[in-house]
Amino acid sequence: MAAKREFQEETGFELDGVSRLLGTFRQPGGKQLIAYALEGDCDPSALVSNSFSMEWPPRSGKFQDFPEADLGAWFARADAETKMLKGQKPILDCLHQS
Repeated sequence: MAAKREFQEETGFELDGVSRLLGTFRQPGGKQLIAYALEGDCDPSALVSNSFSMEWPPRSGKFQDFPEADLGAWFARADAETKMLKGQKPILDCLHQS
């Protein structure tokens, strides 16, 4: 499944188990996110991410590599809601409804 592969690429963690589809969520910019939930245990301090290359600074002609994820942490729901993008909050709501 692509979601498990993406999770592994962006965190370095391989999780086994049955994933649960949370739904499709339209973001303010129009992008559609398909979100899944999978119960597991990982140590955020052990996060290792792959990287991507982009021109930085913009229009400089110079390319730099950046990690897809640079920090992992666990948050209580109320704290997570203050850190999430507006369009991602319905995903958290859906997770907690089930």
